[in-house]
Amino acid sequence: MATAGSRAGSPALGNRWLQLLIGIACMALVANLQYAWTLFVVPMKTQNHWTGAQIQTAFSIFVLVETWLVPLEGWLVDRFGPRPVVMGGALFVGLSWVLDSFATTLPSLYVAAAIAGIGAGCVYGTCVGNALKWFPDRRGLAAGLTAAGFGAGAALTVIPIANMIHESGYQQTFFTFGLIQGIAIFILGIALVRPQPSAKIKPATRVATSTIDYTPAQMIRKPIFWFIYLLFVLVAGGGLIATAQLGPIAKAFGFAKMPMQIFGATLPLLTLALSIDNLLNGLTRPICGFLSDRIGRENTMLIVFSGEGLALLGMNAFGHNPYAFLVFAPMIFLCWGEIYSIFPALCADTFGSKFAASNAGTLYTAKGTASLLVPIASLMVAGGGSWDRVLISAAVVSVAAGLLAKLVLAPMRRRWFDSNGVEAGVVLQTH
Repeated sequence: MATAGSRAGSPALGNRWLQLLIGIACMALVANLQYAWTLFVVPMKTQNHWTGAQIQTAFSIFVLVETWLVPLEGWLVDRFGPRPVVMGGALFVGLSWVLDSFATTLPSLYVAAAIAGIGAGCVYGTCVGNALKWFPDRRGLAAGLTAAGFGAGAALTVIPIANMIHESGYQQTFFTFGLIQGIAIFILGIALVRPQPSAKIKPATRVATSTIDYTPAQMIRKPIFWFIYLLFVLVAGGGLIATAQLGPIAKAFGFAKMPMQIFGATLPLLTLALSIDNLLNGLTRPICGFLSDRIGRENTMLIVFSGEGLALLGMNAFGHNPYAFLVFAPMIFLCWGEIYSIFPALCADTFGSKFAASNAGTLYTAKGTASLLVPIASLMVAGGGSWDRVLISAAVVSVAAGLLAKLVLAPMRRRWFDSNGVEAGVVLQTH
């Protein structure tokens, strides 16, 4: 169904690479809602006397709303096009941080988190789904580049946000960056369009692609979907804990504010770590997406999921050393961020392109399910434990997910394509 604003109004807007760049920019502008959150945790805890678990409940609410509403937002994109969904999401993005700047009670903090989740979900689900539709021949790369905006976007603003929190307080920082992000996304959203029928390109990768387009309702009735969902939850859990808890972990290790020299500048260790983390978190998405287009989704999953497990174990064993912390924290992000390129591409490969936005959005709810582990990690530590058990548990789960992808998912998908058919000329990459 074509509606006003859903089709290209000029030939320039119909260029798929331009659409990809616009999507990346929108994702970068919404990234702070997740990846800069850890910078606000300690200031909010100090000023409002909230516990870490209470504050991180807001983070879980944000992720739950962001992910669990994406199927609805994806349906809106499939029906009305990306423009109105992103423009509406921009309003929620701006409003959320403005409300955070005035929040003095936990209920108000949680309301702002839910609003932020709606805004981030509108932008994230739309941009990834649009990329999958514009680039059926390079799904892994396109989804990876788009998701890279969300992963690396915060790297550009971590230092300004940290400096403003230090100089003007976290409330003013929420307010200022909330307005900037909301307005910028709204303007960029005006230029988003979905592919014209003539712009459709046949899949040309060597990754197996289904000849049948499944609706979300049909997809969720297939056991293979739920196994993919399980793998997403397992790997996302450890990464989300690291994302939300990196600040408290660095503080617990005693060197969050330790001055570090880099390129002639002096930065607190946590700020430097977050900048490097977010850059690698973004960089891994197109690289692993491209790699998965070449060697297969499951082979790539085995490599990077195992890498995340080793990085988490390294953080546990050596992370109390500040220099080792600066090595293993970025490794965790490097081996985690790629799930946001591999899983959307895997979903479109398996269930078709026509409903790619809503199908990928349905799978993306696994991130929300995984977010429930974040406050549990805080409670484990508050209950007299240490970060050791949290990091080791996350590592074991991540390595197990890599093995399951190779040993179980690969043959499941091979049988799936044998029964459903694949695009002509496509070679299964399951070896």
